[in-house]
Amino acid sequence: MIAQAIHIIFTAFSLMIFVRILSSWIPEIQGQKWLQFIAFYVDPYLNLFRKIIPPLGMLDISPILAFFALQLAESVVMRMIS
Repeated sequence: MIAQAIHIIFTAFSLMIFVRILSSWIPEIQGQKWLQFIAFYVDPYLNLFRKIIPPLGMLDISPILAFFALQLAESVVMRMIS
């Protein structure tokens, strides 16, 4: 039960990151309240990885590292509770 809840939380955060990345390609929706909500929670996490791998012009590959780190964190947490 706890493992399932943790998995849902990590999955939801991963989806929020994915939505944030896709939304960056559509500047017209940047002012939407739901997107501001997502950005408020996701951007600080992504900014950690942008410090490690800065964007290369229009190409920002830091979210790839962010996804890997999130998966690693989920794996560690799941092993800790098992």
